[in-house]
Amino acid sequence: MNEERTLPPEDSGDLRIDIYADGACKGNPGPGGWGALLRAGGHEREMFGGEPHTTNNRMELTAVIRALEALRRPASVRVYTDSQYVQQGISTWIHGWKRKGWKTAGGTPVKNADLWRSLDALAAQHRVEWHWVRGHAGHPDNERADALANRGVAEAGRAPG
Repeated sequence: MNEERTLPPEDSGDLRIDIYADGACKGNPGPGGWGALLRAGGHEREMFGGEPHTTNNRMELTAVIRALEALRRPASVRVYTDSQYVQQGISTWIHGWKRKGWKTAGGTPVKNADLWRSLDALAAQHRVEWHWVRGHAGHPDNERADALANRGVAEAGRAPG
């Protein structure tokens, strides 16, 4: 995982963090990357990484997971994602999946359940608001997260297979 810039120390008051997260994949499955921009006050942190063989949905989830893992204590968090899969999954669908033992309404196993479980546990440590933003529509922070995800794809594509 690569990182640039740092957030302020997390030792004062109620920390409020905005996270812009995105995933990318060249081929689906194929080399994939994730990127996240974290912002607290006037400070920012950029993160990205990738995997040589993955899917776009796994990278979308990983971007949010890695960003939440970077938080050292509970915070008020606004997560912005251009993935309706992530936004709807964590806000709506996950409740039914958990009730049904991680099965869909049709009774099949939930795809990416490992990542959904991780995201659910991490989100429970914070006060999280989930926001969907239209991708590739000129939103500056979403575009930065997309660029970071593509850096992750580039690194994953260079990794030995």
